[in-house]
Amino acid sequence: MPRPRFGRILLKLSGEALMGPGPFGIDPDTVARIAEEVAAAKQAGHELCLVVGGGNIFRGLAAAAKGFDRAQADYMGMLATVMNALAVQNALEKIGVDTRVQSAIPMSSVCEPYVRRRAERHMEKGRIVIFAAGTGNPFFTTDTAAALRAAEMKVDALFKGTSVDGVYDADPKKVASATRYESLDFQRVLADDLKVMDASAIALCRDNNIPIVVFSIREQGNLAQVLRGEGTATIVSNEEQRSDAPVQQG
Repeated sequence: MPRPRFGRILLKLSGEALMGPGPFGIDPDTVARIAEEVAAAKQAGHELCLVVGGGNIFRGLAAAAKGFDRAQADYMGMLATVMNALAVQNALEKIGVDTRVQSAIPMSSVCEPYVRRRAERHMEKGRIVIFAAGTGNPFFTTDTAAALRAAEMKVDALFKGTSVDGVYDADPKKVASATRYESLDFQRVLADDLKVMDASAIALCRDNNIPIVVFSIREQGNLAQVLRGEGTATIVSNEEQRSDAPVQQG
């Protein structure tokens, strides 16, 4: 079956996607390339919002494992996502794309506070909204924040840009014989503990009928291909949605 195409999407980018070839931090060339791909998606008629992780700068869970207070470490990770969101905003506005950064932790001198109806209005006006600081609460990942914002923005799908081209039955970087899934249902992902997103994010997308499209953001032009219903990706959805979903034009 042809993969469905979606009009309004939320793009979840890991912080690691912004590192480029480096081991840490933000690579300007990589951020610029991703911005070009996001701009091309907008020009193709899609409404977009983004959630960016912070793992390239600070990862709360890893810090907690080394003795940091977990809540304190998570707040530090949230601030890292704000830095990444501002970097992506800068790259997009350099190429003429109107954007807004909204943070779940108020910091009015840097960006807007998160207000759902204001974010919806920005998208209706053709702006790209970048959601920062996760949910604003510790103990929740940016995956969960992405699923939450996807539900609030009533998107057609959540696109997760990663370093691999879909969901595999084993880590393809470690297991040469790993098999990629073309499609999966949410229950299979939860039952087999497949590493797509954390369980709360999967359950939130399942309960709100939001498909998750997992693809490689590292391959140039791949976002545009997947948005056209082409390219290599794995789509995770409810069984009935997966089997007979209509093609939604962007």
